[in-house]
Amino acid sequence: MSADAAVPRSRVVVLLSGAGTLCAALLSAADSPGYPAEVVAVGSDRADAPGLAHARDAGVRTFVTALRDAPDRAGWDAALAAELARHRPDWVVCAGFMRLLGPAVLDAFGGRVLNSHPALLPAFPGAHAVRDALAAGVTTTGATVHLVDAGLDTGPVLAQRPVPVLPGDDEERLHERIKTVERELLVQTLAGLVVQAAGLSPTDPPTQESTR
Repeated sequence: MSADAAVPRSRVVVLLSGAGTLCAALLSAADSPGYPAEVVAVGSDRADAPGLAHARDAGVRTFVTALRDAPDRAGWDAALAAELARHRPDWVVCAGFMRLLGPAVLDAFGGRVLNSHPALLPAFPGAHAVRDALAAGVTTTGATVHLVDAGLDTGPVLAQRPVPVLPGDDEERLHERIKTVERELLVQTLAGLVVQAAGLSPTDPPTQESTR
């Protein structure tokens, strides 16, 4: 049975902190009627995140849950969990979201929160993965999509794809190549999870060769 014909579209909320290029890739994919997920809302911890404007231009609801507006981190986490629940997501996707999620979010949505990371985890976790890969002198890095747990980029890996480090690469140049791979990997991995959750066998499984 094909994914295009039989999978009801899953509801996805995207969280971002910056430009939102990964979110833009999901929005573009969701424009296709054959894609099994739709982005129902985009949230951020920053009101000035450019990715919010892109989402609004695409007609998608947006919200901001800023840490500075909460009494403490636990209060922020609870507020974010409540805001996410308003949109009834089947999946939450962290796409360049630069905050660790706490117990309130993970208890409510655990096992349904994805993150895209610009390295081959467990190597180079954290916010400076591309810089760290260059500093380590590796010849290959890449992109990872994983489930989110309470640690820093420690959740179960769902899919990975390598990206070579080329002579003369700096952080910006390498990161741009990784982001190109990240966008495709995230779109495909999310689609595969939706199809798998529906108990179907897609005709074209995502990144079969690189999915763990």
